[in-house]
Amino acid sequence: MQLARLLRRRPVLLSPEGRTRTCVFQLLGTVLGYATQHLDARRLGEVAVVGPLTPGVDVSRLWQLAAAMNKATATATDQAMWIMMQAHRAFVCGDLLARWEEAGWKLEPGGRRVAFGGLYCNRYELWTGNLTVEGTTPDMVAPKPSVYPV
Repeated sequence: MQLARLLRRRPVLLSPEGRTRTCVFQLLGTVLGYATQHLDARRLGEVAVVGPLTPGVDVSRLWQLAAAMNKATATATDQAMWIMMQAHRAFVCGDLLARWEEAGWKLEPGGRRVAFGGLYCNRYELWTGNLTVEGTTPDMVAPKPSVYPV
């Protein structure tokens, strides 16, 4: 109940940033970053932060992938859940290009925020946008080959 009040009352962050557990993975040729954001001092990581790291790739590409890989009637929440599942899968299965227990990251303005309406993959919300993660290298974030043309 207290968490639901926090989710409703907190201000909209125009350019969130943090220093939390962060990882980098590739999805259908695009390199993405996945971090967590905390809503209070308990540092539970209630919010997932996902965005492209590949130079020249905009956050709209992430949502295009989610739409293309979903059912035709998928809602924004369905697409957000697909994005969250891909990030969670990469993190849990270890299909990562890099992982840091604590790395700085910054989400640029202009992305989307989607609330799941409850707990999903241990997160209540997904924030997407163009992301930068300290510690990444040009080789790490360069486009990767993909067998699925999307």
